Amino acid sequence: MILLGAAIAVAAPTLAQQAARTTVQQEFDAATALQDKRDFVAALAAWTALEGRVKNPRTRALVLARKSGALLSLDRKDEAAAAARASLAGLPAGDASVQEDRFNAFIALGRIAEAALDYASAAQAFGEAERIAQDPVAKIVAGRGLVQTQTFVDPAAAAQALTRLDGAVASVPTDAGVKATVQKLRGQLLLNQGAFAASRQATGEAVKLLGGLTAKTNLDDVEVRSNYAIAALLEGRKDEARQYMAMTGAGRIEKGSFDPGPQMKVPECGGEAGLKPADVAVVDFNIGDDGVVRDSAPVYAAGGGQVALEFARAARNWSWTPEQVTKMPRFFRYRVRAELRCSTAFERPSIASYLDGELGAWLELKKVAPPPMLTGSDAAILPQLRVQLAEVERAEGGSALALVPILHQLVANNVVGREEAGQFARRELAILIANGAPPVARLSIEPATLLADTTEGWKPAVYARIITPLLTAQPYAADPEARSAIRLMIADKVREDRPRARLLLGEVGAESALPQNHPFRVGALVRLASLEQQAGDSAAATAAFAKSGLSAQQCALVDSQPRMLGYNGSGDQFPLEAQMWGFEGWTAMQYDISAEGKVVNQRVVVAYPPFVFGDAGLGLIKTARYEKSYRPDGGLGCGGSSLRVNFRLPH
Repeated sequence: MILLGAAIAVAAPTLAQQAARTTVQQEFDAATALQDKRDFVAALAAWTALEGRVKNPRTRALVLARKSGALLSLDRKDEAAAAARASLAGLPAGDASVQEDRFNAFIALGRIAEAALDYASAAQAFGEAERIAQDPVAKIVAGRGLVQTQTFVDPAAAAQALTRLDGAVASVPTDAGVKATVQKLRGQLLLNQGAFAASRQATGEAVKLLGGLTAKTNLDDVEVRSNYAIAALLEGRKDEARQYMAMTGAGRIEKGSFDPGPQMKVPECGGEAGLKPADVAVVDFNIGDDGVVRDSAPVYAAGGGQVALEFARAARNWSWTPEQVTKMPRFFRYRVRAELRCSTAFERPSIASYLDGELGAWLELKKVAPPPMLTGSDAAILPQLRVQLAEVERAEGGSALALVPILHQLVANNVVGREEAGQFARRELAILIANGAPPVARLSIEPATLLADTTEGWKPAVYARIITPLLTAQPYAADPEARSAIRLMIADKVREDRPRARLLLGEVGAESALPQNHPFRVGALVRLASLEQQAGDSAAATAAFAKSGLSAQQCALVDSQPRMLGYNGSGDQFPLEAQMWGFEGWTAMQYDISAEGKVVNQRVVVAYPPFVFGDAGLGLIKTARYEKSYRPDGGLGCGGSSLRVNFRLPH
């Protein structure tokens, strides 16, 4: 690319100017060469030096576009996103000569958001890239990201994007790998729409395009074979499913083993995502050499795309010990899948729901009528919300208090990208401040304004760094209810950092200005009980839970847990099909124990491989017998108990 060809001066340039101009072009070419050679450290240094030298805004924007790519390759995502956005602001949308750089900037933003599991923002960026793509190959690159992310944000839009992707693939010669990727995307979309038979057929085409069920296996083979197996299992074709599962390597580690990690915890039901006990997801993740999960992504969810994304976020807090990692084959660690459900042992009250309620109550006092109730998916109601927003703006102006309920819904809409949601949040906050909203009402939206500026707000340390200053900022510092809400929000994010989470929760539980039964105080004590139990301190867990005033008989908290007496039946629950295919695995279950000593309400919370050993584990635990418990109210003898069953074959 010639940077300065369009910048011709009226007067003939001097020799010094020509030399300087040539030097800038040479530096640009040299930085490009370094990036092409994948020497990203050197390329970044070259782009940074050139950025400081050039004065022309268009040229600087081109440098920032290339610099963004180097930063992304070095995993400096926030800086890469900032550089990409700055380049887009400086590159004219109507200039055909810079469309390739604009395309690459949008692709970079899409990949950054996708890696952060911000699929709404990713879909927006990939959509912009697809819109300006200048050739079918570019449309295929953008279409891949668009279908992948919209599957979990807006399935109807994903189906439309898939049709366009089919057209792009059909218009140019493509290899089998590209065609297999399209079929995999089609199968995953159908899987999450509950069309299991159609999903299996589409994914089967992907398997064939990659060479079929051969002994030669790479990560692409593992992915599509696993997707096929999941679709077949959910369709009820168990023998076929296990044949494909066997060819992924899942449950068949000949040398070594895959055991649950000590930090492999599922999220509690309830909370900000509103997880329900019936929600189930399959998550794909990879484990680094240090035992920490590096990346995760949703595969399937019964409960909607946001359920899938929430479980994928939870997986990023998992880790394994160095000893466990040494037993895992490296290839296996690159693509692991597990079946997940939320935990009912300690359901977390939602902080956001309480704050939203306080905002609604204040708006009611201010005589602000709520907008008409909209029903349907987030994707379906988004256009209607935009119409409502425009109508109120025309009728009452751009700073009317009546805009707040609509802006609040737009911020919460899962189809709205992070940056646009941040713009809506900042407008809402400004209106609330101008109208003297109380601290808890303001707090319902202010965190969204702060987190909109980072792509890594999902990381506990980043979230805590951004939100913690609110504790000492007015009006929150002087408001015990707002302070408690902030501490709870931070504690929920950093709960793997037990000392910090314990301190925050303890401060809320001891907040004398809160009533004994305040939802924040109760929520903090329930969370603290869960944290203490995970740390193995049952006495502290019992004490914290008792202070909450709740009466549930969690097994972890009762003074004397019912003793297991044994199992009815033979106890031989190893699934015959799993034995035939040589599968091993495990399942973690939760269940309640009745006062009569019988197991009730049993459910799987984690299982590996997905959908293979769940029924067998439940079949075993439901035969367990416990000693009877006296309960004056006739309730459960013990609720929220847990047990893990390992299924091992003799070696």
